[in-house]
Amino acid sequence: MEYLVKRVRTNGAMRDFLRLPKSIYRDDPNWIAPLSSEIRSALDVKRNPFFIEATRELFVCYRESETVGRIAVVLNRNHWRRFKQKAVFFGFFECIDDPHAAKALFDVAEQWAHEQGADLLEGPFNPHHYSELGMRVGACETSPSFFQTYNPLYYNELLKEIGFQEAKRLQTRKNENVGGYLRARFSRTQPLCVPGYTVRTLDSSDLPGELERIREVFNDAFSENWHFLPLTKNEYTYSARYMNLVTLPELIVIIEHIKEPVAVLEFVQDINPLLKQFHGSAGPLKLLRYHFARKNIDSLIIYAVGIKKAYQGSRVFALLLEAACRILMNYRVLETTWISRENVLAQRASEYLGLEPDKEFVIYEKLLNGSDIIPHEEAFTS
Repeated sequence: MEYLVKRVRTNGAMRDFLRLPKSIYRDDPNWIAPLSSEIRSALDVKRNPFFIEATRELFVCYRESETVGRIAVVLNRNHWRRFKQKAVFFGFFECIDDPHAAKALFDVAEQWAHEQGADLLEGPFNPHHYSELGMRVGACETSPSFFQTYNPLYYNELLKEIGFQEAKRLQTRKNENVGGYLRARFSRTQPLCVPGYTVRTLDSSDLPGELERIREVFNDAFSENWHFLPLTKNEYTYSARYMNLVTLPELIVIIEHIKEPVAVLEFVQDINPLLKQFHGSAGPLKLLRYHFARKNIDSLIIYAVGIKKAYQGSRVFALLLEAACRILMNYRVLETTWISRENVLAQRASEYLGLEPDKEFVIYEKLLNGSDIIPHEEAFTS
């Protein structure tokens, strides 16, 4: 049986790339189809400013005439310069439960990475470190929340058979009764006041200015984080283009010290139960229903929290935590995006908010060896 891997160069191949997940997950009630238009946009080298400094290639694997696998590979030279590591990242990986198909797909992906001069393949990142990332491990009995990846458990076995090893393990946390939990423990009637500091929410009348202030805080706060690269103004503006569809101004807290932004807390709504009804495509009527249904969302996700390095260890942490509590008392469920075990501050805040470990995700890596790479035919026969 022959497996043929092709670069995505035509509209037909792109359709195959986008449609494959529907066939893989058609019997999985927990799967939530991503919007195809958003996948296209994220991978569009002309629209996504991330690709000003990065390059990517898309591949689709066919078994006979059937589409059985897909993958994106991304090279970011800024990562090479910043971390002195010649890594290529893979993402958007989907594959039927067929080790031969997975091997054919990764053989070609590794060949491409090797040709770029890389010595490491790592992922999944969809398509970079500040997007959805990681492969879910453990029980997959629930649907993913917003900004979480989802995959069949056999994906992990496919990667291990190919030679990938675990590089990093991440977790999310959850409190299914955060409002009640905090109302029973949080009794402060007046907001905490620290001289010189102002706690406010997002000013939607000056969104461009606010986005730049948030970007400044996050670039400073996360500068020492694993794999973090500072976002350009264009990148952050692009990533926030649909902010009004996933959050509200009152869910974004900005702390200033003598008018300088020093910390930011961003909550987003868990919109995934609504997105599930879209079945992968949006339209005017669906969006109208979405806007009405959003009013009833009672689940939030801590999307990002950042404190400038000069203010870490100060009273700013207490100000952020109190602001979070005042917001969360009006909601039922709280979840986090991924948290690394090394992030002590995030772990402390999670415990204070009654967040328990929930899901786990793994980043995989594989060292590349030129002698193990297959020739250029881009075909694999079993």
